[in-house]
Amino acid sequence: MTRTLTLDGTRIHDIPSFYDEINRVFMQDVDWTLGPSLDALDDLLYGGYGALEGDAPVTLVWTHFAASRDALGVETTRQYLLAKLAQPEHFNAAHFQRELDALDAGTGKTYFDIVLEIIAAHPNITLVVEVPQ
Repeated sequence: MTRTLTLDGTRIHDIPSFYDEINRVFMQDVDWTLGPSLDALDDLLYGGYGALEGDAPVTLVWTHFAASRDALGVETTRQYLLAKLAQPEHFNAAHFQRELDALDAGTGKTYFDIVLEIIAAHPNITLVVEVPQ
């Protein structure tokens, strides 16, 4: 049986609020929360805990999708990449510089694009975009 979960796009204004919403939806019955990490998001979507306990298929409804796309768009992504570049002892600066250069050239992925790729990589999750009327 398919389970339906809903992300409320009106709650997403930046990367921290995106993870707040992910935790609200996926981690409600768990005594810890997911940190702001794309790798952690990917791991979460493999299932095994929280709302994805077990291997049942999930329909993920994302409301106010366009607002979320804007909130996690170019400027948010630029700030995310600059923060990584500011910590070369922890992150691969050359990689993040290439990502920033591509973003500035208009060919790079936004944080939102990356999130969508991560979701799409999980065949047990069907994303449904809900556009407000």
